[in-house]
Amino acid sequence: MNIAETDRLLISEFTLEDAPFFMELVNTPNWLKYIGDRNVKTVEDAKNRIETGHLKSYKTHRFGFYKLLLKDEGNKPIGTCGLIKRDTLEHVDIGFAMLPEYERKGFGYEASIAIMDLAKNKFKLKKIVAITLENNLNSITLLKKLGLVYEKTVKPFDDDEELLLFAKTF
Repeated sequence: MNIAETDRLLISEFTLEDAPFFMELVNTPNWLKYIGDRNVKTVEDAKNRIETGHLKSYKTHRFGFYKLLLKDEGNKPIGTCGLIKRDTLEHVDIGFAMLPEYERKGFGYEASIAIMDLAKNKFKLKKIVAITLENNLNSITLLKKLGLVYEKTVKPFDDDEELLLFAKTF
């Protein structure tokens, strides 16, 4: 189901049929470097992650991560952008990732603007946050362009790694 549209993208809910694309995305070099290995090595692993992550989030919170479909290429899936409520963070987190050949082409910005509009107007969120590694300069640049401001460092995961937390109040 499409939840938003931009000039170049359809933003749609993930389904179990998206497992091959999801497996490809979470094993790209920048995903592994900046987000981490999710141990998704098979299509079955990907289906499980979609079911226990994306689909569960849609039911529980009415939002989640969405696939980004490039209209000019026959609605080819090229990345993800969306919202996640993590138990370890007070506010809902926005995130994004693209297949390598679609990075640095403005798709993350375009999709994030649409997702932030949904966060504010459909889901009635008052504030969103984003977390990133200190060395992920592309992500930091995009977060600042989106109007998020650095607030503090956090350790939201069991790995004890410090991440930068950016925030935007609507």
